[in-house]
Amino acid sequence: MPPSMRVFQNALYIGINITCILYGIQLILYFMTVRALLRQTRKSTRSDIFLVLFSTALLLLNTISVSTNSVFGQEMWVVNQDYPGGADAYLEAFATVWYQTLGTAAGLVMQALASGLLVYRCWVVWDDLRVAVVLSILWLGTFALASLRVYASAIENFFTGPLSEKLGKATTSCLIGLNTILTTLICARLYYFSRFYGKELGPDVGQKYTSAAAIIVESALPFTVASIVYLIAFAIGSQTSIVFLCISSMLTAISPSMIIIRVLAGRAWTRNTRSLLTGTTMQLHFATVTTTQLGESGATETMVMSHAGVSTGSVNKELNGSDPQLHREVPGSVV
Repeated sequence: MPPSMRVFQNALYIGINITCILYGIQLILYFMTVRALLRQTRKSTRSDIFLVLFSTALLLLNTISVSTNSVFGQEMWVVNQDYPGGADAYLEAFATVWYQTLGTAAGLVMQALASGLLVYRCWVVWDDLRVAVVLSILWLGTFALASLRVYASAIENFFTGPLSEKLGKATTSCLIGLNTILTTLICARLYYFSRFYGKELGPDVGQKYTSAAAIIVESALPFTVASIVYLIAFAIGSQTSIVFLCISSMLTAISPSMIIIRVLAGRAWTRNTRSLLTGTTMQLHFATVTTTQLGESGATETMVMSHAGVSTGSVNKELNGSDPQLHREVPGSVV
């Protein structure tokens, strides 16, 4: 085997094994998704069913991608190990075989679906139509580039072809750029809500929506970080970039699956979450403070009443006086 491709062949072998391990994790997440749907106490909505079908589509596409890579590796290293010129020659000759093109197409469609879900989740978190429109335009442009890359992989070597290499850099850069923007927007918004409502309602309120783990999952941060690492390795021409491509491709399916599980379990941020937390804040702010003087000794009793009922209160009594009488009533706010 020529030394120039020895690192690539080893990296490809390692990458295929990593994808098989991560594929098992996705299978577990998929069964958790179905279980979350079946265990819902409320009636399943069309949105819930759509998310399960979406997760099913990701699993099927990932199955195609993993299977084709595994079959190609078997053909190259086992079945045709005596091919003239060795594994390098086989890779050059059969990189455009039909099932490899199918696997490439499945992987890119899976990336497009994952990015589309992130665009939708970003709109939910921001609740701003302008954000959704701008991000949708970027998403459509990225999907167009991905389609061109599939065409290029059908006519030349996906790994070393000049057109595939150029389109690969362009497509990967656009995908990672879009996902970085989406991750940043979601992380920033949830972090802002975490600080704001933590200050207003206490650190324990809304933790299921704005905790560090929630922000990491909601923003698909692992997928974005792995994609950035792959882009750096690919841009500098490292033969180990295929390992990071395999990891990034698997996280393309795993990260959305984790988001879907949170949505079905009722732990993800929705368009009603902000209204719910804001309503709680308003109930605590609009309160009535009542102070009662007990007798001539100056003993006092203070109660804080919410407009919807008792919100919170404190009592300070010194039982040294006689019959209580109303002293004054002052509107105020809970501090």
